[in-house]
Amino acid sequence: MALLPYPDESTADPRAKKVLERLPVRLNLFSMLANAPSLMAETLRLGEAILTRSELEPDLRELAILQAARLSGTEYEWIQHVPIGKAVGISDAQIAALERGEIDGEAFGPREALVLRMVDEAVRDGQPAAEVVERAATELGPAKVVELLLTVGFYNMLGYVMRGVRLDLDEALDPGTLLQARDGSERG
Repeated sequence: MALLPYPDESTADPRAKKVLERLPVRLNLFSMLANAPSLMAETLRLGEAILTRSELEPDLRELAILQAARLSGTEYEWIQHVPIGKAVGISDAQIAALERGEIDGEAFGPREALVLRMVDEAVRDGQPAAEVVERAATELGPAKVVELLLTVGFYNMLGYVMRGVRLDLDEALDPGTLLQARDGSERG
């Protein structure tokens, strides 16, 4: 059971209520963020941008999120992002390898292994080694390197909230919901 209450939408701060009413799905994370109405919309807006507007390939993004979740012990993120990862092409073998911590194994190609190494070093050491960043900049380009670091930082930040309040687990979100949100954001 979560250590903080999930605000009731009927009595929630008007800023949070406005955001909650616009959400296509209700997850415990979204409800918990309603406790911080001054930051809720902006937090969700950044998350939406990472998931729907980033130039970083969706499979690399999801590998990074799953690796960050595994390293930080954020079960909620892991549960939500495994189906999203599968929907964007991450294989069961790759997910199993991540669970085992085998990021340099046969399951991953050179680009994937580089991204996972960068995430591993960023989370474990607070920063990836200079040579890893330089290789990533050559392989991915500077924009994707920065997006990768923003993604890892964002999901680590959410992980602090999830673990800190002992967020109750939700069933995994249908990846189709993400694809619909992405399609809607590209039109709008």
